Amino acid sequence: MTFYRKLTSLLFLLITTISCGQEIDADYFKDHYDVQEYRIPMRDGIELFTIVYTPKDQSQDYPILMNRTCYNASSHANYQYGGYPSKYLVEDGYIFVFQDVRGRYMSEGTFDNMRPNIPGNKRRNKKDIDESSDTYDTIDWLLKNVKGNNGKVGMYGISYPGHYTAAGMIDAHPALKASSPQAPIADFFFDDFHHQGAYLESYTAAFAVFGYQKDSLTRKPWYQDKLMRLYGNPASDAYNFFLDLGPLKNITEKYHSDNFFWQQIIDHPNYDEFWQKRNILPHLKDIDHAVMTVGGWFDAEDLYGPLNIYKTVEATSPKAKNTIVMGPWDHGGWAREKGKTVHNHIYFGDSISTFFLKDIERNFFAHHLKSKNIYQLPEAYMFDTGSKEWQKFDEWPPKDIEPLSLHFKENGELTLNEKASADAVFEYTSDPNKPVPYRSETEGLTFTPRKYMSDDQRHASRRTDVLTFETEPLMSPKTVAGEILAKLKVAMTGTDADFVVKLIDVYPADHENYEHNPENIVMGGYQQLVRGEVFRGRFRNSFENPEPFVPGEVSDVNFRLQDVLHTFKKGHRIMIQIHSTWFPFIDRNPQKYVDNIYKANKEDFIKSTIKVYGSSSIEVGGTQDSGAPDPFSLQISNFKD
Repeated sequence: MTFYRKLTSLLFLLITTISCGQEIDADYFKDHYDVQEYRIPMRDGIELFTIVYTPKDQSQDYPILMNRTCYNASSHANYQYGGYPSKYLVEDGYIFVFQDVRGRYMSEGTFDNMRPNIPGNKRRNKKDIDESSDTYDTIDWLLKNVKGNNGKVGMYGISYPGHYTAAGMIDAHPALKASSPQAPIADFFFDDFHHQGAYLESYTAAFAVFGYQKDSLTRKPWYQDKLMRLYGNPASDAYNFFLDLGPLKNITEKYHSDNFFWQQIIDHPNYDEFWQKRNILPHLKDIDHAVMTVGGWFDAEDLYGPLNIYKTVEATSPKAKNTIVMGPWDHGGWAREKGKTVHNHIYFGDSISTFFLKDIERNFFAHHLKSKNIYQLPEAYMFDTGSKEWQKFDEWPPKDIEPLSLHFKENGELTLNEKASADAVFEYTSDPNKPVPYRSETEGLTFTPRKYMSDDQRHASRRTDVLTFETEPLMSPKTVAGEILAKLKVAMTGTDADFVVKLIDVYPADHENYEHNPENIVMGGYQQLVRGEVFRGRFRNSFENPEPFVPGEVSDVNFRLQDVLHTFKKGHRIMIQIHSTWFPFIDRNPQKYVDNIYKANKEDFIKSTIKVYGSSSIEVGGTQDSGAPDPFSLQISNFKD
């Protein structure tokens, strides 16, 4: 029972992300707010459980701030305050609303991890429901039934609640004036459980939370026994655990055979209609209210979502007051002030989350919901993870920061804006039975990975199955901003492969150590991951229709690594690494083409010698066309047409 209590506490932190050091006095919430629970009917008759906190002070009307969640609204019941929303919002005075989404905890209905959107609220019949219609119906009911509201509504939420916030922006209720999707999921084929078509095996333990329907209304989790299948005796070494477990089909047989979400994953290994219908980006158009999308540069779960939701709204909704904020945080880190802002081994400054909560989020909602004459946010409020300071931009990506083109030369040399010989060939042998670890330290079985996003890469650069290229020490600082595009020309002896590309900041040998680190963490020569991403090579021409490689034939493999804002300081080096396994963060590609990797057999996993040609490049910054299959670009093109 002791371990179970610890596990419950861990899940509360990882899933809800509501713990916050900036808490008000324990009795403040109770002294200043009344609480009421409601069952709000939707257009199809389903009732959604909703908790409403109303200020006791009736001398004025208040805006409504709503949080829709699949993570148990009852965690806010009876004045339970865990620091979310922030103390600043609580002290400013709002009507706070917490709602269980359809099919979760105390709400009726059936849960869908990413319910497809049905366009057009006014055209729907009573059976046509989605997260947008549930949001609309909830707002409409609240305005008519909760006294003391000023007719203005805001939405906010982190992770899944961030997705529900984004969904509420579609065909929005006229009273919705401000939305802040934070770490939002945009497309499940590229967020959370997938990266560029590859499965994040490190998320395997999370499926119990999302893959079982409850059989009654409940304020308690109903999936504990399923969760304990993996956490009953958690492995201290996740690398060995998953390697010993073998192919993904063994996960089905041993852990998730009755999990509907896992079944959806393995039944739809490609970007087919099932996933396309669940992509929210094509529906984010004609938005006419204020939107502040928030993310963390080190968010291993949802980095694609914030960047692409912001870019979609920017491209499709000229009436929207559109802002993006990206800080030096992991998933939801901005909601928790720890004093020193640290990610893994890297220190970024003090009280950075407080600055966001007090000076950005608080002012955003006050300006748009309370008509306070507070300064307008810039288009993009972005934290430079190299210089470790906030920067303001009138557009994102910025056009005034020079793009950088990186090329590979013999002897591991990396050149800046200087093309290498196209005849140069670099090769390595990838063995899926001896995969490259994704962490520099041994890590136990974890719910979701976090620390790797800024981790030391010296463990990888020493391996023979990793190509490593680096510059000479920089003579002056070099800032890069915007998208990173990998443009690889490759050939292989196998018929399939993954490609991991990493942009790395190499510290000088005399760099000081940080006091928060243990003594064995030496920052001199540290190879800090700035951005890394994986791409499943079978999708090089289409995410919907994969195809094998022809052994020995040169192929283009082009893909995005997501955006970055980072200054490489004087004396630092820029490094690029390329390899084909990243374990157990990413599942292993058999390297022999099979129709469905989730059903691959042990004998399908083979060694492959992979060649990368000198005509390859890594493009950092700017808005160049990658030449890769990219659903986001296709959507924007369709919108503009």
